[in-house]
Formats: sequence, structure tokens, C-alpha cells
Amino acid sequence: MEIYISEEDILRNIQNKFHEVYPYLKLECYLCPHEPGEGSANNKKIPGNTPIEDIRLIHSFGWVDISEHRTVAEVEKDFYRDMGLAIQIFRRSRTGWLQTTRTDDLSLGEQNNIGKESFIAGTEKEAPVQSAD
Repeated sequence: MEIYISEEDILRNIQNKFHEVYPYLKLECYLCPHEPGEGSANNKKIPGNTPIEDIRLIHSFGWVDISEHRTVAEVEKDFYRDMGLAIQIFRRSRTGWLQTTRTDDLSLGEQNNIGKESFIAGTEKEAPVQSAD
């Protein structure tokens, strides 16, 4: 699976394309890249309505491979190296969204499954306990 990024895109379009493939993951874009295993500062996040041409360091267009077997670290690196976009991938949890800093070595497919399991476990309600009386 690949995402096409054009010069005319806005960030939200790329985020939506990614989220359609991985509903329990999301992309956020930042002013500067993060080191492997580190998170990105919230105050450096770029709004979704930002045109790609305004934030990219490399002004090219093309495809980014987001196949389920690729690791988070590989995809984040490709976005920066090939498109000049400093992204961070987040995973859905019971309480919100987590930066995948400690699990960058897991594949997108694994991350999405973990997010799904966590989200479903957090939304399931326990069945009432029946009294033995």
C-alpha cells in the first residue's frame, strides 16, 4: 500500500489517507524530526490545514510505502528523507492517542492491531455480576 503525495496536497489529506488504511493509527506532522525512540513536542505540531508546499524541506512529489509489514521507524524515516515531512505515528489507546516512541520497531499492521485491541477493550462494558443468592 502506498500514499501519493503531491505538491498541491494539504496535510489533512495525507493524514486521512493514512487513517483510512490504519483506523487505529494516525499521522501528525511537526516542525522538526524526532530521534528514534523519542517523542515530538506538542507545541511543534503543524495544523492539518497546512499546505504541504509550506512545510516540506524537500519539494518533490511521489509515493510513500505504508505497507502493513513496514515498521513505524521505516515509514517515519521515509516521510522525512523522501518528502521532507517530519511525522510521528500515533496509536489509539483506551484513553486517547499515544506516540509510538517505544514501539517504533513494530510494523504498522502490528501497531494497528494493538490499537484496535486496546480501544475495543476500553469500550467494552463488563457484564453485571449475578448474585448467587
